[in-house]
Amino acid sequence: MKRRDLLSMLGMVVPGLPFLAGPALASASDNELAGPKRPPLKKQPVQNKGTARKYKGRRVVAFRTAEKPGTIIINTWERALYQVMPDGEAMRYLVAVGKEGFSWSGTARVGMKRVNPTWTPPPEMIKRTPKYARWVNGMPGGIPENPLGVRALYLFNKRGDTGFRIHGTHAPSSIGTAASSGCIRMLNEEVVELFDATPVGTKVIVQ
Repeated sequence: MKRRDLLSMLGMVVPGLPFLAGPALASASDNELAGPKRPPLKKQPVQNKGTARKYKGRRVVAFRTAEKPGTIIINTWERALYQVMPDGEAMRYLVAVGKEGFSWSGTARVGMKRVNPTWTPPPEMIKRTPKYARWVNGMPGGIPENPLGVRALYLFNKRGDTGFRIHGTHAPSSIGTAASSGCIRMLNEEVVELFDATPVGTKVIVQ
């Protein structure tokens, strides 16, 4: 073995060779050996498959209003439902609203609530779509074909039942669109939450 190589192995400085300021290898932890460190993955927003917009699900937002907490305010242009909370906030849900010519606005109250509601098409709907005549006495609740989904809140005013509802839907792709015959559609899992948090008598404003 050459003297130059022997001295290099012993860690001695050899003229003409670069000086090593420290050990050639540093000790590595088990984690570093397992793989390079990466920043923690950000949780991706939940998207409801098939919805017209990329909907991240209901969320708390800043919301100024003189209405009392619990009041429901529906912005049909924005296609959003707000349930007023204390301290200038509201829970915001994306909804489907009435198609052109079927939209409705005004002030009402929740007159009654139903779990797995029966759907009865009104006479004018049967006239427009004769196939609905088979359900003139009501379509049973709890089946996928029922357009009211798993929950319904019925809107009443001074003249009685307005015929409009806030309800679930088995067609999540309609959320965020103008697709209904005037009623307000929500995702089934979200209408359950609203249903449980909304007593009969709650004020509803549709704008």
